[in-house]
Amino acid sequence: MSVRRNDPSTEAGKAARTEVTAALDLGQSKVSCFIMKSDGARRVDSTIRVAGASHVQSKGVKGGVIINMDEAAQAIGHAVERAERTAGAPVSGVIVTTAIGQMASHRVQARVSLGANPVSDGDLARAIGMALAQIRLPNRRPIHVLPIAWSVDGARGVHDPRSMRGGSLGLDLLVVSMAESAFASLSHCLELAHLDLQGVAAAPYVSSLAALEEDEMDLGCICIDMGGGSTSAAVWSGRSLMHIESLNVGGDHVTADIARGLSTSKAGAERLKTLHGSAMASANEDREMLEAPHRGEDPSAGSVVVPRAMLKTVIAPRVEETLELLRDRLKAAGMLEPGAGVVLTGGASQLNGITQLAVRVFDRPVRLGKPQRAPHLADAASGPAFCSSAGVLLRAAYGPREAVSARKLMQRPITAADAPKVHRGNVVARAAGWLRDNL
Repeated sequence: MSVRRNDPSTEAGKAARTEVTAALDLGQSKVSCFIMKSDGARRVDSTIRVAGASHVQSKGVKGGVIINMDEAAQAIGHAVERAERTAGAPVSGVIVTTAIGQMASHRVQARVSLGANPVSDGDLARAIGMALAQIRLPNRRPIHVLPIAWSVDGARGVHDPRSMRGGSLGLDLLVVSMAESAFASLSHCLELAHLDLQGVAAAPYVSSLAALEEDEMDLGCICIDMGGGSTSAAVWSGRSLMHIESLNVGGDHVTADIARGLSTSKAGAERLKTLHGSAMASANEDREMLEAPHRGEDPSAGSVVVPRAMLKTVIAPRVEETLELLRDRLKAAGMLEPGAGVVLTGGASQLNGITQLAVRVFDRPVRLGKPQRAPHLADAASGPAFCSSAGVLLRAAYGPREAVSARKLMQRPITAADAPKVHRGNVVARAAGWLRDNL
């Protein structure tokens, strides 16, 4: 594999790191890279312009883990280099969005006493610090730390508690984490590709930032990211991320089922799934015959010929089982709110009939999501499979900011000392980071 052209230790590398934001989507089926330059955020209409985009076939990733460092690093390098050529700008570091590492979310709560004065920035920072001190996640690495709900004297639903009066201030903090071993493998893989790991973003979280409408985030919505090796979900309510759920089952498992059930190759199974596959019955499928190459290298073996109806009998049970398992986990976590819609993203969500099947499983409205607020994307990079890459850039441009910076999350375990600092000037108190930008 070629060495990265941009050494982050050089002056050119430092300049490149400030001039561009690079999002790397690392999945089992593909690796994609989106690059946005410093002028790519159009604040007039809250859109972004992607300067360079690319995607290549993924290698070295299977079952939610990196199984071959060199192959994964090579695929990452190729994806980044192609995007660099399109953007005309070098990249020294990337924010990786992925669903590997058994991602999950955890809630912690904190409550601090208030004095006679109204709630101040200092009180908010104190509550965040107390919540951070309670985080105990052995063998797991936090990748997102999001204050999701405030309360004053037990009254919930407060978006900005500053200037309110009461006896106590409460905070709910959502921590999204991944397995520490998976984080270590990802870090090493980026080192082999000569790239800085600038942050890790949960795929369903950033996909929802690209695919959901404001009303959906406010009123309640489940964004399901259907990748090749995993199916994950982000639950939103009241403009806050409430929960992350992840399964190590995805579109590649459907392909493997087809290959086994029809005795064809994986390449032939993928072609059948893409061109003719469906999760729901269609007209005339009993009479329509399909051909696929026979498995193995015997040149005398004829093609596999099956009715299209048989293909559906292989695909539908696996997809339905995956959606039902995800539904049951969300229900057990108390995250299936009445009236909350479902939005499907990810490459596997493009399978014919999958929205109709999801309506039946979840018993609520379902739509297919695509990257919004990125109007200049080429057709090849504007579908549901690229929501997570676009979401990373939208988050970098417009937030939400988090209680602990990505730099700190990448370096070491978080502590109460990582709470936003309040700097007192001559006249007013002002908090940096999340307190200033998100309340």
